[in-house]
Amino acid sequence: MYDFNYHRPKSIDEALSALSSASDGKLMGGGQTLLPTLKQRLASPSDVVDLSAISELSGITEQGGAIVIGAGTCHAEVAGNASVQSKIPALAALAEGIGDPQVRNRGTIGGSIANNDPAADYPAALVGLGATVKTNMREVAADDFFTGMFETALADDEIVTAVSFPVPEKAGYAKFPNPASRYAIVGVMASKGPAGVRVAVTGAGQGGVFRVSAMETALAGHFSAEALTGVSVPADDLNADLHASAEYRAHLVGVMAKRAVDAAG
Repeated sequence: MYDFNYHRPKSIDEALSALSSASDGKLMGGGQTLLPTLKQRLASPSDVVDLSAISELSGITEQGGAIVIGAGTCHAEVAGNASVQSKIPALAALAEGIGDPQVRNRGTIGGSIANNDPAADYPAALVGLGATVKTNMREVAADDFFTGMFETALADDEIVTAVSFPVPEKAGYAKFPNPASRYAIVGVMASKGPAGVRVAVTGAGQGGVFRVSAMETALAGHFSAEALTGVSVPADDLNADLHASAEYRAHLVGVMAKRAVDAAG
């Protein structure tokens, strides 16, 4: 690990001040990605700005037909929250399936989506539920927030403050996890609600999370697993690695989509 200056601000303004004064500053949520990267000397920021002490970034509330989750809320809190379990049980189940207990009690939703790992679960949740990302500057629809592998629409001086999930009529999430990391080799969120019928896939696309319009059209006619019979995605733009070929991932998208719809009830 290279030397760096460590900051633990108590407010968003303090965090922005520390970030603007750094020559190469990095924001840190739960540290589940940044810390291993630093330990392996794959990054050498001049400053690390730890957001974990900013109380206004944490918490879960119900607001006007939506569940609003603070960016600093850890995965375990999302999984165990009564409102999430009641209103969007698919989101609670997704959070419960992230990593292991240590990761779930440190990793945050804001850190996860800002990092935008192509195999992370939360991008599928945001896109699949039609969520809105709130920052210190603006609000961004999930469809516009994720722009590519490890890339988002965030500006250098922009901090995710919360995510607003409209409560769906029904939703389900299913993934085929890597047995070691529990990252999604393929994960699918399917939902029907205020944002329409949506099917979002993580773990498979070379550019990160993506929607499957053919599946959405099929489910709009009849929201059932049977409606997806014969609907597939091409393997051309899918990931291929030692865990799964592009063709196998294409097959898994179909399987996980049906399981997600079944889970939605």
